[in-house]
Amino acid sequence: MKGVYIAIATKEDAAQVAMLTGELLSEIMSVVDNYLFHFDIEQAKELAYELIEKNIYQVFIALHKQEIVGFISLQEHYALYAGGSYGTISEFYVKSEYRSSNIGKMLISKVKEYASENNYRRVEVTTPPLPEFERSLDFYKKNGFEITGGRKMKVGFV
Repeated sequence: MKGVYIAIATKEDAAQVAMLTGELLSEIMSVVDNYLFHFDIEQAKELAYELIEKNIYQVFIALHKQEIVGFISLQEHYALYAGGSYGTISEFYVKSEYRSSNIGKMLISKVKEYASENNYRRVEVTTPPLPEFERSLDFYKKNGFEITGGRKMKVGFV
């Protein structure tokens, strides 16, 4: 899309990133008709600010006319199975009116570039629930990701 560029989010972008994360989670829960996430916007704003400030949460934002229209977040991890350091995409969202405009592809490309520059062995992502988000799976496949199997699971402590 013409006029869109990718930038690294700063702590000043944290509130907008948190708000877009809320939109992402709302969309997922609406589509699957299930309350999957407890999301506190004020807590998310503070946490995004803190993580970005500490440089442990890399966020790339897509800007169009100075408005954040999409973002992708990446964290560094280490594992023997991965052969060392690797990245995990935790959140990835493009506003619905900007989808199918190559913004998602631009964000993925930026993550791949960052991962390569930082010697990550791989980048991993978990799709939202399937089959409802089959388009997301297809998008990742078209952008070089391959299915590794399994399902995302969690245990909570709060």
